[in-house]
Amino acid sequence: MYAIIATGGKQYKVSEGDIIKVEKLNAEAGSTFVFDQVVAVSDESLKVGGDVAQATVSATVMEHGRGKKIIVYKYKRKTGYHKKNGHRQAYTQVKIEKING
Repeated sequence: MYAIIATGGKQYKVSEGDIIKVEKLNAEAGSTFVFDQVVAVSDESLKVGGDVAQATVSATVMEHGRGKKIIVYKYKRKTGYHKKNGHRQAYTQVKIEKING
């Protein structure tokens, strides 16, 4: 059984027991978070649209963190313009506990 959930502007295919990293959530480590934007659920057959309007996916928040540093370098030739920036994206690691749908 799997479900496709939408969070943080992205979609994730998850099964029970999966550990995934999603965009930072406003939840404390160790608490339970419920994803209510479920796009599809598949057990024996695929259900989409109105069939999954009431479906939810429960997950446990494991930890918050920041990803690997990415260097952003802007450069324009012949003008002496260059700019170096770094970025570390914040994430939340969750473990999928139950798919209700």
